[in-house]
Amino acid sequence: MATTEPRQSQPLDVAQLQQELQLRDQLVQQLSQELFRLVKGNDDPAPELEAQHQEELQRLREQFQEVEQQVVLYQERLTQKDQEISQLRQSVKELGDRSRRLEQVVQELPQIYRQKFAERMATVRDKVEKLQRENRQLHADLQSVSYRLAVKNRRHSLSEIELPTFNPKGGSPIPTFSTL
Repeated sequence: MATTEPRQSQPLDVAQLQQELQLRDQLVQQLSQELFRLVKGNDDPAPELEAQHQEELQRLREQFQEVEQQVVLYQERLTQKDQEISQLRQSVKELGDRSRRLEQVVQELPQIYRQKFAERMATVRDKVEKLQRENRQLHADLQSVSYRLAVKNRRHSLSEIELPTFNPKGGSPIPTFSTL
């Protein structure tokens, strides 16, 4: 019995396979016809679908243009930011250099101040020394004059006081009202 069953099922399987083969052939024929119409352009299967595709394509193009414009704007902004960054870096470098120079000047200020003060004090010292020399000279002259005056006063005090003499013979040294 087992041998008879596969033989009876074989014609059924063959029939089913033949049916599937016919269905496949029909589908292949329909697809080839559809393909032929699409390639030739004779078929306008769905003008509404074509219009939709065109509209969608147009929207995509517009979106693409908007994105391109945004990209251009972003690139311009990036370029501007890059320039700003470059300028800021240059400013930072210049300010750093200036800061270092100022720090150096600040560190040198006490020495410069001492040097300038010493230069100014040198002229003041020279003037003070000159004035002191003059003062000593004047003091020495004053002492010399005082000494001579003291010596002279001693001599005069010992002798008579010197009075000016008048010449009575030549006339009167005192003016009178008549001679005027």
